[in-house]
Amino acid sequence: MSSSAPKTASGSGSPTREPRASHKARDEIDWRVFLPSVLVIAGLIIPIILFPESGEAAVNAAFAFATGNFGWLYLLAGFSVVVFLIGLAFSRYGNVRLGGPQDTPEFSYFSWVAMIFAGGIGIAIVNWAWVEPIYYFTGPPFDVKAGSDAAAEWALAYGQFHWGLTPWAFYCLPAIPIAYSMYVRNRPGVRLSVASSGVLGKRADGWWGVLLDAVVVFGIVGGVGTSLGLAVPLVSRLLGDLLGIEPSFALNLGVLLIWTAIFSASVWFGLAKGIKILSDINVILAIALLAFTFIAGPSLFMVEGWVNSLGTMLSSFVTMSLWTDPVGDSTFWKDWTVFYWAWWIAYAPMMGLFVARISRGRTIRELIIAELVFGSLGCWVFFAVWGGYALDLQVSGTLDVAAALSDGGIPGAVSAILATLPFSELITASFILLCFIFLATTLDSSAYVLASVTTRELSGYQEPKRSVRLTWAFLIAGVGVALIQLGGLKAVQTSTIVVALPMIPVLFILTWSLVRWLRQDFARKVLEPHLVLETPSPRDDAKPR
Repeated sequence: MSSSAPKTASGSGSPTREPRASHKARDEIDWRVFLPSVLVIAGLIIPIILFPESGEAAVNAAFAFATGNFGWLYLLAGFSVVVFLIGLAFSRYGNVRLGGPQDTPEFSYFSWVAMIFAGGIGIAIVNWAWVEPIYYFTGPPFDVKAGSDAAAEWALAYGQFHWGLTPWAFYCLPAIPIAYSMYVRNRPGVRLSVASSGVLGKRADGWWGVLLDAVVVFGIVGGVGTSLGLAVPLVSRLLGDLLGIEPSFALNLGVLLIWTAIFSASVWFGLAKGIKILSDINVILAIALLAFTFIAGPSLFMVEGWVNSLGTMLSSFVTMSLWTDPVGDSTFWKDWTVFYWAWWIAYAPMMGLFVARISRGRTIRELIIAELVFGSLGCWVFFAVWGGYALDLQVSGTLDVAAALSDGGIPGAVSAILATLPFSELITASFILLCFIFLATTLDSSAYVLASVTTRELSGYQEPKRSVRLTWAFLIAGVGVALIQLGGLKAVQTSTIVVALPMIPVLFILTWSLVRWLRQDFARKVLEPHLVLETPSPRDDAKPR
């Protein structure tokens, strides 16, 4: 990417970027979005609290319907998104700067990538990186014999696949049209509905847009419920083992209160002083723990396992992306790939909104590279080191990780694995700190995005009011307390996956909107280091194209 001064290229002779001074952004709360969102959340959570068995059964039935009948659609969506983004990055539109001629990146490259990675992956990676290869080793795909050498190879390869290009493509796709809407078109409103206006027109400002944004809010809260469901039992178990106390509701509540204090403070201080600093610390601590495990563990096995699994994954990418086993009776692709794709789709609106907000001044190509390349690489390192370490314990007979997983679930297995490392108590304490910071970065990003979505006309140059940000921080904490106490987290996790099904056409609308804008604004085939719109002029996006 050229570092020369930005050059101007407009396609149609009359640039279409909306004037920056044409809107005085209003940062008050938008009750049209806030109230329906809260009502939808309450409408789901209250029945689960009052009728936990019936509520969970209904959610499970909806999940089985979505994945059973439309599993193929999730797979096609994942493969299509990867192909589209790679094509977009290599096209001339990859040079389009997400901003005006004077816009420069708001954050350093390291901090920018750190915020993207920490906000997008959160606590999930520190759970699954240790144990997911063991699940695949004992229940492999493609009719491979469980516990065999081939099963071990596929175990590492599928970890790379489920946390690599496709998940980050889902995250990246909505970020581009949202950032384009905010920083190129200069449209007020940090929302998916605004980014869809290239297709929806005036309907994006009406109840169709409100409905879309309310569904997005529900998906974000449900996604946070998923993260809490993973994190609280894990940290409570590790703290209990470290301090010699039994896990309990009081311990779970204490863990959640610590998280609330951390991410509320981060949300209060905003992007530059809160989320950025927390993400930087997060990445540095993660690198330190990964380096220690790599040095203390079977380093050669980890490196060879990663190289082999990367080759297996890349050479079989199309097969793994589209495998549905229509003749056989394997449910591996539904239980794992479809589940994961739905999970990433459910999180995609939050990540799209958050990444768009922090990507002013970057080009489309830079954004795609940051997510697909560096996001994937970060996850691959976790699976290569921690997944490779756990798999070596299993195949060498040092520790029966599968038995620990069966007896104590993920928290019990992770605790047993950490106990095999040198200076295990110090490493466990550091790992607990990493868990706190990792989830806090996801929670503060979620609260920040929820505040942005429910603020009336927020520009890409503003932050939502602290009062609105803190309101969502405390609402997230309140939902977590209620669901942890009543054991309803699993139902919320599953219902979040169901929400991902209608989000697939939403992603298509966002993509269509982006393509229309790019063709209108940069119609002439001009190749420049950066493509920007220099002279703004109003445009009515409701007119038919």
